[in-house]
Amino acid sequence: MLMLGTAAFDVARFSINTDVESLISQNVPWHERQVELNQSFPQQGISAVVEAPTTENAEMATNRLAEALSKNPNLFRSVGQPDSGAFFERNGLLFGSTSDVKKSADGLTHARPILSTLAGDPSLRGIMKALAVAAQTVQAGQIKLEQLAWPLSLAGRTLDDVLSSKPASFSWQELLEGHALQAHQLRHFVEVAPKLDFTALQPGHAAGQAIHNASADLQLKEKLGATVSLTGQVPMNDDQFSVIRNSALRDTLTALLGVLIVLWLALRSMRIIVAVFFSLMVGLAATAALGLAMVGSFNLISIAFFVLFVGLGVDFGIQFSVRYRSERHELGELPIALRCAAQKAGKPLALAAAATAVGFFAFLPTSYRGLSELGLIAGCGMLIAFICSITLVPAMLMVLNPPGEAAAVGFKRLAPLDDFLQRHRIAVIAGTVLVVLAGAPLLWHLSFDFNPVDLQNPDSPSVVTYHRLQADPQTIGNDAEVLAPSLEQADAIAKRLSAVPEVSRVLTLSSFVPDDQEQKTAALRAASQNLDAALNPPRQQPAPSDQENVAAIRSAADVLSKAAGDAKGTAADEARHVADQLKRLADADPAIRNKAAAALVPP
Repeated sequence: MLMLGTAAFDVARFSINTDVESLISQNVPWHERQVELNQSFPQQGISAVVEAPTTENAEMATNRLAEALSKNPNLFRSVGQPDSGAFFERNGLLFGSTSDVKKSADGLTHARPILSTLAGDPSLRGIMKALAVAAQTVQAGQIKLEQLAWPLSLAGRTLDDVLSSKPASFSWQELLEGHALQAHQLRHFVEVAPKLDFTALQPGHAAGQAIHNASADLQLKEKLGATVSLTGQVPMNDDQFSVIRNSALRDTLTALLGVLIVLWLALRSMRIIVAVFFSLMVGLAATAALGLAMVGSFNLISIAFFVLFVGLGVDFGIQFSVRYRSERHELGELPIALRCAAQKAGKPLALAAAATAVGFFAFLPTSYRGLSELGLIAGCGMLIAFICSITLVPAMLMVLNPPGEAAAVGFKRLAPLDDFLQRHRIAVIAGTVLVVLAGAPLLWHLSFDFNPVDLQNPDSPSVVTYHRLQADPQTIGNDAEVLAPSLEQADAIAKRLSAVPEVSRVLTLSSFVPDDQEQKTAALRAASQNLDAALNPPRQQPAPSDQENVAAIRSAADVLSKAAGDAKGTAADEARHVADQLKRLADADPAIRNKAAAALVPP
């Protein structure tokens, strides 16, 4: 009746609170500050990391993903783009240094002839014409061929991929910057605040799956070569919980099998094993019911009491049953053997149960609520296991009436070991103490890993993404927050902290306001005036036919070959290589030229 009642209560009331924030007491000062910070600056929870071969593709993929997610308010409370989107498309250049902004403006101004050609004919034909114009300026002596080395190397790489049937892309921003882009320039973020279901084992699973589904529906990988990976507190917790979900059945069966093996080795009687196992199940159900009654719902730490109870609780039943077997061998009668076993094992087991319970109850004062609740439930569970072992086990044995014990209890092969330990007990104890003392100095070298991320599966997608971001100084996440009542005071604190050698970077809201805006806007305004006519032609040419593309490609290849001539050097080699690739492109199928156009033509 006890088992049926507690089991029914468990089924009706069982719940797990998967909110990791609830694992810590709300009254801890640092946690109060964390809550205050989150209220003032809400944390999104999911960082969707969008990476692509070019910064243009990364920006397009990020914009499309953010737009798609913002249309799903049932799963996402908010969707933001901290480093891309319409704002950065208008003002992004202002966030560079003044010298970089002026360099970009000058580069655009010098590229006016090419930009004019592309603006009037934004097609593969127009690109070939622009390339031919650049090569003609080399022939005319206006520029040196070495000045085209970087553009030619990028074009050659793209054409190689096109002609090799590989995913191809071309970055005009990389072309303008004159050097390879860094990893963070090919990466953008979509910050998502999901609606979490803390009654589920993986509260953010639905939101994470929706992000991946949106990426697949938009065909970001196929169209833009973009990948989307998730990290942040929510995905990392979900990945950790998925390990629990996927291994729960396996671990439970393994634990039960291990318990049954130990029971068989110790008891050698199916009837006694049934009695102990039944007592264990009753105690487990009763402990779960008591735990739910005391704390309302289990958390991600207190749920571990199931494993603790099985591993420790079964020991009381085994100890009592082994003592019973010994008494049954000596006394013969079942009732007498049970009485003697209770008299001899009762007090030692009570002491062991009390000591174990006190050990768990020692967790109660901690501010870590998850650990405190585990100590409360597991401590009570040890007392319940003891009570079940000295009441239910004897009662079940009376009902099952196992046969008598013909032989003495124990392992005969280990008898010499018992004799040795008894004869040399002082030496064994002394040797143990010496080993402990010899190893004690090693404690000085004991290190503690404070990083909770290292507790997770290193192969889980969110952790892999996290470590990849940690390897980039631009996205490293080892930081601390300081709250200040005003921006002025925050800036003053930041100034003091920046002088500390251990601090690599300090940011406040002021850090996100571009400096020297007047100089930068003046340089950009001047470039805009110079480029206005080039970027806004009176009319654009109609889309070319494939024959027109072929003619433009052959013309560009011919001019480029003449510009390279018999010259030596990297630039000349690149020019001849691109000319050869263009000839192959002209002879290829129209589908290959369409692929080249998709890669080269600016979006």
